[in-house]
Amino acid sequence: MKNYLKYIALVIIGTVVSCRDEVQKQPKVIYDASNKAKVVAKTDSTQIEVADLPIQMEGTNYLIYPVGDLRVYERGTKSRYGSSSVNDLSFTISNLGDYEITGYLQNLKFQKTDSDSIRPLSDKPVLILTATYLKPVADKTQNQIMVYTLADADTNKDGKIDSGDIKTLYLSNISGEHFTKISEDFQELVDWSLIESKNRLYFRTIEDTNQNGQFDKNDVLHYNYIDLASKKWEVKNYKPI
Repeated sequence: MKNYLKYIALVIIGTVVSCRDEVQKQPKVIYDASNKAKVVAKTDSTQIEVADLPIQMEGTNYLIYPVGDLRVYERGTKSRYGSSSVNDLSFTISNLGDYEITGYLQNLKFQKTDSDSIRPLSDKPVLILTATYLKPVADKTQNQIMVYTLADADTNKDGKIDSGDIKTLYLSNISGEHFTKISEDFQELVDWSLIESKNRLYFRTIEDTNQNGQFDKNDVLHYNYIDLASKKWEVKNYKPI
């Protein structure tokens, strides 16, 4: 009986490990003859778009409205009227840290404080994960810049833009204008860092050089920086190794 139970336990563990490996091996990129990521239009009519209350970064003249989908959570408890579950609604779609907005956002909208006009950051479907105001750069250079990590294309071709797609790096002015991609297509953003003393934004990306759809130790890291004191955002490569 003990041996039988051990066998069952080993089968269960093996199944769990196999499932976990299957999830981990899901490709972030699926290549075709054109080698282009699929652009997705938002078609899910069941989602309800909402906006959080506006955010004003210190020292700026713009309001920022995070925009995303209304979240519905199943509480899984029975109500006293006999329904199988009760749903909770969360009308909050973003979080604000130190000059950084985080969430799973469909867009950001910008409004100058002395205007009634509101403009979107992007006119194409994206999933914005972070939006960071570079206040130290603004204090030193008067250049008010936002930096974004986001997914901008359906690189794994599953019909939607989500966290399973390649993460990229963008910049814009505090007004949301000059929304510019600074990482290369089909390169996954690894991380970025602001070096205040040099007014530089350093960032690393990884390229799927063997085109197996995964980013792993066999692929190539690229090291880049941008001089944020300059009006022109020019990506420059450097080689620390």
